Amino acid sequence: MYNIKLENYVPKPMPAASDRIVAAHYYAAWKKGAPGLHNGFDDLHGYPERTPLMGYYDEENPEVCDWEIKWALEHGVNCFIHCWYRRKHNEGKPVTVSDLRCGHGLHEALFNARYQSMMKFAIMFENGGRWGNTDKRDMVENLMPFWTEEYFKRENYLLLDNKPVLFVCGKSHLDAAFASVEEQRAVFDACREYAKKAGFDGLLIAACIWDYNEINPELYKDCENRGYDFHFSYNAGYAPEKDLPSDDEIITGQIEFLKKRLSPDPTKHIPVASCFRDATPRTTEAWNNLGFRFAQETRYHLTADGFRKVLRGMKEIADHLPDGAWGKRIFMIDNWNEWDEGHYVSPCYEYGFKYLQAIREELTLRDNLPDYRSPWDMGLNKNLNKSWDEPDLSEMCEKRLTQK
Repeated sequence: MYNIKLENYVPKPMPAASDRIVAAHYYAAWKKGAPGLHNGFDDLHGYPERTPLMGYYDEENPEVCDWEIKWALEHGVNCFIHCWYRRKHNEGKPVTVSDLRCGHGLHEALFNARYQSMMKFAIMFENGGRWGNTDKRDMVENLMPFWTEEYFKRENYLLLDNKPVLFVCGKSHLDAAFASVEEQRAVFDACREYAKKAGFDGLLIAACIWDYNEINPELYKDCENRGYDFHFSYNAGYAPEKDLPSDDEIITGQIEFLKKRLSPDPTKHIPVASCFRDATPRTTEAWNNLGFRFAQETRYHLTADGFRKVLRGMKEIADHLPDGAWGKRIFMIDNWNEWDEGHYVSPCYEYGFKYLQAIREELTLRDNLPDYRSPWDMGLNKNLNKSWDEPDLSEMCEKRLTQK
């Protein structure tokens, strides 16, 4: 009688086509007990507007991952860059899955998701002081075998020119693990040879640059000398002078800073667009005791329309980069799911799909029709949350309805 299809699982994604890799940083810290530094969704009870659209989900659940894959692909995000941590006790030893912090996002969720083959992924080696680092022997003998077998050889790992892309977050910590610049470059070259023996044409290694509103050409030259292929940032690198500036100031700040970052060498830096940054849930005494100073950060909130203008401006810059520039091939989004650190484009109760819609409109061919049904709309929400206690959203939902 009616052409209605009843679904009993996440509907198959209908991706929006794009002429580049659009990669969102992904922080897999939303399995109860997994983060270590914080309490996951339990830290957000005072911030119900940050509640994900699918509720406080169990991140190790492949069905949760399939919803994320669907929502991402239908709006142009075609790669997740997973933060990858090894625990301190594992330094210098062969790596197993049990030695990872927050490894569930890959090994339990993505690798068991029905639509995993549709979504590219990469890893970003997080080697700060709290997590395991490496050295000249360990990187080749322990990390490369694990990364190659567990990640690089998967059909959906991010390859460029048949080379796996390894992102590095703690550049300074990694650099300090080697006796000299020359030693580090030699180890990186040995890793590339290891990748070639595994059937690839080499390995691309990208360094995260943390400088806010500053340009250090010597740092970029150091990246090249040490053997990094290109560099990027975990966010746009923009920090306002004062709290909560206007859209115009944020848009200008992000775009102008990208131009400055590209000025020393326009072929080596990757554009990163940030939606907002507000780490208020992390401004607690507990975070201060850990050595973090989130309370000293200036916050900013781009509207969805402002984010759209940042994307448009950065894409125009990227499109005019020289041939061979990495920024022509990869565009980064900050961030998919940093719920408490306060930068996320994943659908939530406050913003819905607005920031994802901006990405689709500016970075894709818009040749698909996104499906905006939620797990709740389809009666598929019962398996998504088995361990978290969720806040009462009724008051906030009522407020939203009265505002419409």
